[in-house]
Amino acid sequence: MLGGNQEKLMSQNQPEIQYAAFVSIDWADQKHVWSLQEANSSTREHGEVGHMPEAIEAWIAQMSQRFVGRQIAVAVEQSRGALVFMLSKYEQLHIFPVPPAMTANLRKAFYSSGAKTDPADTDLLQDVLQMHREKLRRLSPDTEATRLIQNLVEERRKLVDEKTAQSNRLEAHLKIYFPQIPQWFGDVDSPLVCALLVRWSALEALQKARPDTLRSFFRKHQCRKEELIESRIKAIGEAMPALKDRAVVEAQLAVVKVLVQVIQVLHQGIEDFNRQIQEAAAAHPDFFIFESLPGAGAVMAPRLLAAFGSQRERYRNAAECKPHRGSRP
Repeated sequence: MLGGNQEKLMSQNQPEIQYAAFVSIDWADQKHVWSLQEANSSTREHGEVGHMPEAIEAWIAQMSQRFVGRQIAVAVEQSRGALVFMLSKYEQLHIFPVPPAMTANLRKAFYSSGAKTDPADTDLLQDVLQMHREKLRRLSPDTEATRLIQNLVEERRKLVDEKTAQSNRLEAHLKIYFPQIPQWFGDVDSPLVCALLVRWSALEALQKARPDTLRSFFRKHQCRKEELIESRIKAIGEAMPALKDRAVVEAQLAVVKVLVQVIQVLHQGIEDFNRQIQEAAAAHPDFFIFESLPGAGAVMAPRLLAAFGSQRERYRNAAECKPHRGSRP
């Protein structure tokens, strides 16, 4: 999926911007290594800056004072993330993401070991920024309304991925002591299964429930097909425990209890995001375009808007509209 800070091709019809300096940053969690080279100079300076906003602010202020507000080209090996978000608010900085594959290839070509080192990487980024800038795309922020939808969509996707991971863990533990659950219900992360496991976490407890209690439970959780309800009740009555080793079962019960709680919280969080995405999309001036597309619907239309953004003139042809490999809305 395209990032919140959308990429815009440098126009070939406009004169090249005369930058006061070129900066490359190798980002990390705790500190960022940087390289700076003034225009018309062959000397490169190196240093470090902390990851906190206050440190970034002080560092940018020093550069702004040094270059009297003139524009500075900045190369980073990411197109979004905490560092890019912080740098994007400074109009003086023109940010050029360098694809990681490009620096990886250059690293292999120029360094015998091919090992990643922060100072060497900043120099590689500098070389790309100064000598091959026409091949890079400069970041240009989309509208605030569009970036809100983009960020909501991306964070929702992360929650869905996390729910999938926790669901896989839950199923793995159920297969050890309660393998009937995946067979009876399929999706072990459904609200019905989570509610069932909260109330009856093991087969023995489930078999003690009266048939009328089970019928009421299934109907309450949106299971309306009487034939399906009766077949499940029959299967519950005929089932046999997978094992009776309490040392194993008790440990599995403890883990399943936690996983169910986590999945329920993620369920609610995803629903909250769905509501926020719908509200943000409905308020977007371009939403009618994507909402009108055949088959888009309430789910896909906001994702399409997030992927295309509001700076659609940056696409030169249909091929450039395709999402990057491995990405998804």
